[in-house]
Amino acid sequence: ARTANGFSYGPIVEVAILFAGSFVTMVPALALLEARGSELGLDQPWQFFLTTGTLSSVLDNAPTYLTFLSTAMGLHMPEAGYVMVSLTEGAIPEVFLVAISVGAVMMGANTYIGNGPNFMVKAIAEETGYKMPSFFGFAGRAVLTLTPIYIAIVLYLAAVG
Repeated sequence: ARTANGFSYGPIVEVAILFAGSFVTMVPALALLEARGSELGLDQPWQFFLTTGTLSSVLDNAPTYLTFLSTAMGLHMPEAGYVMVSLTEGAIPEVFLVAISVGAVMMGANTYIGNGPNFMVKAIAEETGYKMPSFFGFAGRAVLTLTPIYIAIVLYLAAVG
């Protein structure tokens, strides 16, 4: 079936190399952010949504998620007034975890490189001869389509944070 469809492992290998490089280079940054994340000035859920999402647009969303989770863990937020989620390294307010998760996943869809499957689908489609939008063409369409949703999420997070 793979031969009949012209399937190759090229796109999968390409994505695997990008993932491996991202995760290896993130290790020192994660340690630094957990130790000194409070110095970034992020202290509201909507700020975590926007910064996680913005970075997730140009990096893969998994290491971006880990980056801002480590940053939020470094805030050592008081439990008063928050529903806390226990993690292996401590606890984080649920609203911050939601903001980071949604920012990484939703805004990862802004570009081909923000979400591994976006990049893989592009590579597979181009390999079969299908014309795909350019990087900025795809990003422009995604941002125009998703901006109303992003605004609604920011307003919600500002209200509950």
